[in-house]
Amino acid sequence: MSDNLVYSTATGKITAVKTTPEFTGDGIVRITRETKGRKGKGMTVVRGVNPLTHDLKAHCKKLKQLCGCGGSVKEQNIEIQGDVRQQVKQYFEALGLTVKLAGG
Repeated sequence: MSDNLVYSTATGKITAVKTTPEFTGDGIVRITRETKGRKGKGMTVVRGVNPLTHDLKAHCKKLKQLCGCGGSVKEQNIEIQGDVRQQVKQYFEALGLTVKLAGG
């Protein structure tokens, strides 16, 4: 049974309160390359960009244009197709953010 109550016989219709997710990052943008769960295809994943101060979808769109590939925003992470870590690093450094290439 779901915890989301939408109607009560005592009070009638209940409106849902949508909360914004909190960001608990340390201010460092981490760029990794992942292949797990993607049938061996490489994906550049950007973590640590604060969604409260930055528009993740706008950054994703700019990165896709810059790199000439596809991508999306999932769970406060930007995912860009292919191994384009250096281009992504240069993009975020130009914005004045601290960037680290994480992983191998």
